[in-house]
Amino acid sequence: MKKLELRWYQSKALTMLYDWFSKNPEGHVCINAPGGSGKSVIIAAIVKDALQNWPETRVLMLVHSKTLIAQNAAKLREIWPNAPMGIYSAGLKRRCITEPITYAGIGSVAKRAQELGHIDLCLIDEAHAISNEEAGQYRKLLKELAAINPNIRYIGLSASPYRLGQGMVTDGDDALFDDIIEPVTIAELLEDGYLAPLRSKHTTLLLNTDGVAKRGGDFVAGALERAVDTSDNNIAAVDEIIRRAEDCKSWMIFCTGISHCDHITQLLVDRGVNAAAVHGGILDTECDRRIEAHKSGEIACLVSVGKLTTGYDNPLIDLIAFLNPTESPGRYLQCAVRGMRPVYAPGYELSTRENRFLAMKMGVKPNGCKVLDFAGNVARHGPITAIEPPSKAKKGEGEARTKGCPNCAEIVSQACRTCPTCGHEWPAPEKVEKPLHLANDDIMGIEPTEMAVTGWAWRKHTSRTSGKEMLSCTFYGGLADPIVTEYLPVLHEGFAGEKARRQVISIALKSGADDLSDDLTEMAKALTASQAPALLKFKRDGKFHRVIERVWNG
Repeated sequence: MKKLELRWYQSKALTMLYDWFSKNPEGHVCINAPGGSGKSVIIAAIVKDALQNWPETRVLMLVHSKTLIAQNAAKLREIWPNAPMGIYSAGLKRRCITEPITYAGIGSVAKRAQELGHIDLCLIDEAHAISNEEAGQYRKLLKELAAINPNIRYIGLSASPYRLGQGMVTDGDDALFDDIIEPVTIAELLEDGYLAPLRSKHTTLLLNTDGVAKRGGDFVAGALERAVDTSDNNIAAVDEIIRRAEDCKSWMIFCTGISHCDHITQLLVDRGVNAAAVHGGILDTECDRRIEAHKSGEIACLVSVGKLTTGYDNPLIDLIAFLNPTESPGRYLQCAVRGMRPVYAPGYELSTRENRFLAMKMGVKPNGCKVLDFAGNVARHGPITAIEPPSKAKKGEGEARTKGCPNCAEIVSQACRTCPTCGHEWPAPEKVEKPLHLANDDIMGIEPTEMAVTGWAWRKHTSRTSGKEMLSCTFYGGLADPIVTEYLPVLHEGFAGEKARRQVISIALKSGADDLSDDLTEMAKALTASQAPALLKFKRDGKFHRVIERVWNG
């Protein structure tokens, strides 16, 4: 059996999961794992641990996509070549249901609970596809499996554990999952060199959705396609994509419907671009051929609707075009992360952050992936590092949170004064007597917010999910400024703990806190009594804040 080398956050995911199960003898949990974090590795590690520790365990891995079944199964085989695994998927033409481990498509086994029999552990990839109500294929199958084994446990995995009209996967009386654990964020993966950045650009064409009907919180598909799929829009979009593609070699374009897909594809082909459509109106075998041709570089551009928003892993993608306006933050996120797989140049040892960044810079897409946002999705939802999950109650539309550079069209925060790409400077705004507010910015959330610090308070904090003790520091500003709390897991093992300990040592030196005790309560008292920084730079990271820099006077 191949030794499983987990990245620090994958190990953290397992630790958090097993801690959660040890504290919750009943119930089900979902792991929020960003796209590109290696969900297939996490799944394989859970499956391997289960069978090694409890050989009689029967495991079922469910997902709605044959592509993800194949990817997840291949990863388990890579890690555990002799794993007793069967695959049940009509799309893959495999129908083995007798092994202790079954990787299956929900569409293929939805009515086969009795054949599956006693299942101890069920993992569901792309768990946001499960309804929070007692409805749908997933809920029907899982209910029948629970009738066979009332002690079955469910583990979900999702990069976006929420959906329009339902909120988080834990919301509601009938929700399947009781809790969500988040071992790592997109921002942390970027900071560590495990994901490549996106560079979003405003476009000359902006698709107009005024008057388009909505249902379930998102645009009605047919009405949206009729509004967007016009000859003028399509010609303008295709010409601008080609003009802005520059040296980009692997493109993805997301459309609103099958006809829209076909029209955009034909315009690209007419202009000499080797493009192909991938959608539900094309035979699966032909879609698979086109996808493989895109991965190999034979096809330069895939134009898609519905097919490739999850599960498509092609690190070469260096240009994404949004022609698909959406009110769904999950769909927006899933499309965006298609371009975030890094490509490392060969010959580099990737065990250190510095080497990963160097190998990425020397790879085939050193500047990351360009995003052309004809749909206004970046302005609609904000940066992907700070997406606000939907709630059941629809929120009103807010003001635009981004702006475009007049020189290079880079999308940046409304608060940005100097374009990070070309150096263009905006005039300073007129001073008004109002406090600073956090501003969502470009697709990556690059520009931090600054806050004058009036005080801080350190405490010993116990994690509600893992039960582990750590330090927390709360920074205070003006009356209207947000309260920013930073968590430092100084007692954790691995990279996260080492990083937190280095941060505390650095803070103690700058704040004048001497001879810190090993006791967290005493350490917190000493740090609270020391000199707080004068200025804090931070960014929104989901529902929390992430501290970027602490600045002391002098």
